[in-house]
Amino acid sequence: MAEEEGDVALDDGGEITEGAAAKKKKGAGLAALLPNLLKFAAIGLGALIFIVTVTVITFQIMNGGGKSQTVVTDSSSPYIGKRPEYQYYDGIGQIRTRTKDATAYSVSVNLGIGYDPNDKNAQTELIARRPELQDFTRSFFSSKYREDLSTENEARLKQEIMEALNTRVLNAAKAKNIVFYQIDVNEL
Repeated sequence: MAEEEGDVALDDGGEITEGAAAKKKKGAGLAALLPNLLKFAAIGLGALIFIVTVTVITFQIMNGGGKSQTVVTDSSSPYIGKRPEYQYYDGIGQIRTRTKDATAYSVSVNLGIGYDPNDKNAQTELIARRPELQDFTRSFFSSKYREDLSTENEARLKQEIMEALNTRVLNAAKAKNIVFYQIDVNEL
């Protein structure tokens, strides 16, 4: 018969065995391991939440305060305002020049400068600065490479022209839009 006294058990021969003590220790080891596993799982979960929070806050800051970058392209949508109407000055005429490439390309461009129709002085200033506008257009396109004048870069070209006109050429009038009536790039 086996009797238990504390952690020690007696077998049929009366000898002391440590089987019961071993079973208790084994159970105690598993019970002691569970809190450690839970502790590490909680630490890992806490670290994951911290990392996600820091990442979200960083992206919010980098994206300008979380402003939506969704672009609505449906013109019948009530969320899109009416596109402004501009008057265009096209007195610059057709300008021909060469690109900056090693093997020069011929550039022929005819553009219009859009301005606010309520600005009464804009038309007068644009007419008065016609020679300057022609020279600006020629020098602008002669400073570009052929790949800069591709259709993929057209929006960037228009923006560059508008910014340069408003800062370097025009005083009172402000260019609001640029349109290309014609832009041809041909190899010489």
